[in-house]
Amino acid sequence: MNKRTQPIKNRKKINEIFAYLRGKNERDYMIAKMQLNTALRISDVLKFKVSDFLLEDGKFRKSLDLEEKKTKKKKLIAINDPLLTSIKQYIASNNLKPDDYLFRSRKGINQPITTTQAHRIFQDVAQALHIENFGTHSLRKTWGYFCYTETKNIALIMEVYNHTSEKVTLRYIGITQRDIDKMYYNIQF
Repeated sequence: MNKRTQPIKNRKKINEIFAYLRGKNERDYMIAKMQLNTALRISDVLKFKVSDFLLEDGKFRKSLDLEEKKTKKKKLIAINDPLLTSIKQYIASNNLKPDDYLFRSRKGINQPITTTQAHRIFQDVAQALHIENFGTHSLRKTWGYFCYTETKNIALIMEVYNHTSEKVTLRYIGITQRDIDKMYYNIQF
């Protein structure tokens, strides 16, 4: 059995994940929502501070400007309206200040949760909802899977992931022989 994390290919299952997390812990729900809407690695999501989302005048940014932790590459990510609304509500309901980490740990003062803790959260989701091969990369991959199925623009998805090969990107987002077969059955002349 392949232990590599896989994307979620079903919107109903995504909604189940969100509902489960929201019912358990708003912070954990927001981590998942942030990752699914930005396609960032969990290590990049966890390092956000409230100030990363604010302009100097206190208004909210429409995009994030960051350096990826793993690759050290600069990235500009547009923040879609549903995510921005959720971020605003989350910050307000938790009385977070500009210097606060968005996803604070219960340990220490103003420390972000660790990637290990995020892994535990995602493993809890997998166990509770009976999802195989689900982990901290699954929602990042899910974003790519849905982008591909809706746009077929592999070049832009490769750019987002910093991949140099279409084959690598297709494998990463979980495009399988079954998906290819389905395409052959659906395109008829």
